[in-house]
Amino acid sequence: MRFREMAIPDAFRIEPEHHRDERGGLHEAYRDDALREVLGRPFVIRQVNYSVSVRGTLRGLHATVTPPGEAKLVTCVRGAILDVALDVRRGSPAFGVFEVTRMDEASGTSVYLGEGLAHGFLALTDEARVSYLCSTEYAPGRMIDVQALDPELGIPWGLTGPPLRSAKDAAAPTLGQVAAAGRLPDYRTCRALHERVPRET
Repeated sequence: MRFREMAIPDAFRIEPEHHRDERGGLHEAYRDDALREVLGRPFVIRQVNYSVSVRGTLRGLHATVTPPGEAKLVTCVRGAILDVALDVRRGSPAFGVFEVTRMDEASGTSVYLGEGLAHGFLALTDEARVSYLCSTEYAPGRMIDVQALDPELGIPWGLTGPPLRSAKDAAAPTLGQVAAAGRLPDYRTCRALHERVPRET
């Protein structure tokens, strides 16, 4: 698999190598040693989430209070999505920078997002299924919601009409409002978490 670093620190696109024959195909969707070599630390999986979305559904943008923070590996396993990573870490050299990745079941492309990054996606097909490998368990009150349609961000969702969203996502504050409320994760704190993850010997 190939790892391509994004313009956002601690974010990577992962493109698998496909093996095909008359039976179908096979690819490695996750490999611990390969990701560990890129990150310089293990990626410990504490929870796995799975979402199913109809066409036009917009989920996010969501980040997690740090600490504890949450790193995640996101893969579209059916259909297609427009995936967005946004750096919301206060003090980051890439604060406010976003990266867009088209993901679908055929490519098997994944994205890895380190602690403190916000994530969201738009479902491009009638049924889009997404898998999330998460480094922490969900706990109420830890999520940070950022308005995905914030005009200051200018994310090119390519919408042709109003998206389907949860009431919480639709009412989410802009990045500037979240920053003013003092809820954004700190860049240095997020990077320090990397050193606290026990390394295997």
